Amino acid sequence: MVLTIKRGATKKKIKNILDAIAKKEVKPLGIDVYKYVGKISLDKDALTIQKELRNEWE
Repeated sequence: MVLTIKRGATKKKIKNILDAIAKKEVKPLGIDVYKYVGKISLDKDALTIQKELRNEWE
């Protein structure tokens, strides 16, 4: 969202613009990744797994 404040705008107009931004509810894009936090249990260290996967291509 882009709101333009023109030169010479009064404090009242600026306050109204800022209030409009604060009241506007922003919907997050994509999925909520926080619902997956802690769901995967790994047997190895994540860095070790990453190195193994990268070495498969050699």
